[in-house]
Amino acid sequence: MVLATGGMKLYPIILKYKTMGKFITLTGSDGQFYFTLLAGNGKIILSSEGYTTEAARNNGIRSVQNNGFNNGGIERKISSDNKYYFVLKAPNGEVIGNSELYESEGSRDNGIESVKNNARDAVIETAG
Repeated sequence: MVLATGGMKLYPIILKYKTMGKFITLTGSDGQFYFTLLAGNGKIILSSEGYTTEAARNNGIRSVQNNGFNNGGIERKISSDNKYYFVLKAPNGEVIGNSELYESEGSRDNGIESVKNNARDAVIETAG
């Protein structure tokens, strides 16, 4: 919140801004290449499958940026312990990534919307 002065009174002004999402790339202990997509609030909204090369992982990121908006590539699922999650698939049917587990169907659907809202303009950073 920012306070703006107008004469002798102080008026609070709420500044709205969009914090961008980001892809974090990393190499796993198994030697495979992974990425996670973080929402603007820093929460993980998608975790990738393992890729054998950096180039394949980078293609996976591009696929999320392009297909994160295509509901046809999103499978809504329920785990064996009745938690909700989603799987994002490329047009060729290959799994790109999985969401976290959610307590409700609505929370899962909010997670899907978060991928749609954050993926396209997300920056890419390497885990350090």
